[in-house]
Amino acid sequence: MNSTLKLWSQLGLGTALAGGLLAACSGGEAGGESGGEGAQTAPAAAASAGEGEGEGGSGEGEQAAAGGEGEGGVAVADAAKDPVAYGIALAVAEAHVVAARDAYAAGNKQAAAEMFAHPVSEVLLDMDPVFTTLGVADFKPLFTAAADAALAGKSTAEVNKAHDKIIAALRAAATKAPAGASPAKVSAGVIADMIERASAMYRKLAKDASYEPYLDGYGFARVAASTFSSSGAGIKAENPGAHARISEALGLLAKAYPGAARPATLPVEAGALSAASAKVMLAAGT
Repeated sequence: MNSTLKLWSQLGLGTALAGGLLAACSGGEAGGESGGEGAQTAPAAAASAGEGEGEGGSGEGEQAAAGGEGEGGVAVADAAKDPVAYGIALAVAEAHVVAARDAYAAGNKQAAAEMFAHPVSEVLLDMDPVFTTLGVADFKPLFTAAADAALAGKSTAEVNKAHDKIIAALRAAATKAPAGASPAKVSAGVIADMIERASAMYRKLAKDASYEPYLDGYGFARVAASTFSSSGAGIKAENPGAHARISEALGLLAKAYPGAARPATLPVEAGALSAASAKVMLAAGT
């Protein structure tokens, strides 16, 4: 437990850990209990831990201001009954994990460890009551293990294995999503959200030379693309207009975020991304 505290303190998440994560790491939290003192204080502690971090203050807060709830701009209050909101929560976590894996492969170990860790305080602690209601087993310790592996300088293969375990848990959690919309509509809504997040992060890069905003946007763009790859046929059959607009936006995002390493100069006009994202949201009905 002491090593876990040290790990999360190194990543700037010691307060979140003290507020509720200790129970999860020690096996005392079964999927995020909705009652009890720890469960009540964890979200507040997580928000406190997120203040001032390069990521929480550099773009995802913009999503929260746009109507989302929770540190990562996720509409937690809606997630138990809205499959799109639920899917977005999982996608935000996945975006961080994908970015972490690729950053680690590019040699950015500290940034990778932080990206593996952030979904816990930004999304998962707030989502614990939702996961409990839907019968999703707690998988926060997988993020701890991945961040630990990155900080310890483990082999790329070991870090990739930790990444794969998280992705498997996210896929399992996705099977518990609430009903209420067609798979194509849900996917289009999640993709639209990821595109807008990636666009929002990109708009900040001209004034922010740090790595974290770029890495955030990179993760969102990659998850938008991978989700579209698996669901594009269904979206095209149900909403061809949304399919076309998503394709256009993803083409721009691929140029804007060419890899996990931030380019020396920004290759795409931010306004063009914003316009493409707006068209996606309009076509998808988000």
